[in-house]
Amino acid sequence: MTQDFLTTPAPAALSFPFVCDGETLSCAEALPDAARAPATTVVLLHGADAGSKARLAALQSDFAARGCRALALDFSGHGESTGELRELSLRRRCAQAVAVVEERVPASDELVFVGFSMSGQTVADLVAHFGARVTAIGLCAPAVYAKEAWPLPFGDGDGRFTEIIRTPDRWRDSAALDVYRGFGGRAVLVVPGTDAVIPPAVTAAVAEALTTGARFTRLELPDADHALGAWLRDHAEDRRRVVDALLG
Repeated sequence: MTQDFLTTPAPAALSFPFVCDGETLSCAEALPDAARAPATTVVLLHGADAGSKARLAALQSDFAARGCRALALDFSGHGESTGELRELSLRRRCAQAVAVVEERVPASDELVFVGFSMSGQTVADLVAHFGARVTAIGLCAPAVYAKEAWPLPFGDGDGRFTEIIRTPDRWRDSAALDVYRGFGGRAVLVVPGTDAVIPPAVTAAVAEALTTGARFTRLELPDADHALGAWLRDHAEDRRRVVDALLG
């Protein structure tokens, strides 16, 4: 199975624009090369700053090669999407992802969300929105944020978002932790050997929350750093481990 997975040509993703939330989002969809329609859709969510769907293209193709519909999007202000990064917020990230899923994914599909860094919060927001349709989640060096930070633009004029996220332990009231405590599906936490961005206490809190009710797997990538999207792009065997853990 491993050899087939690593050598079978992966389906190419097709790009498409999607207008929502006052922006034109750049999205991509990869479909399995099979006559039967997929019953599971995997949605890949990049991190902050320079994050984009381009880094996740190889992982997206790998999920499609395993029979899933695989979606990815550039949040506004990122990649090939319109908008300004300073105007984006955690609330808008959730709204944009919800709109893409509701437009593109059949209502009968099970959902798997895979989030990197900042999208650790976005995955939780999507689990809260879609409920029992979400059968598995993958969290790659995930961040979670204080409730007060959720609606604020990243570049708001008084710097409140930055102030909140830089205040030690402010993240502990994150709604994401409550969502993860209540999640009962398959959960995979991918942890790099070195992470200069996410405090160890955040990773520990996410792991503890997931062990409450989820079928939990922790994957350690000892040679990787926080930029797990770039790492997985370049390391096919580690991508296989992530896909295997999520799809079972």
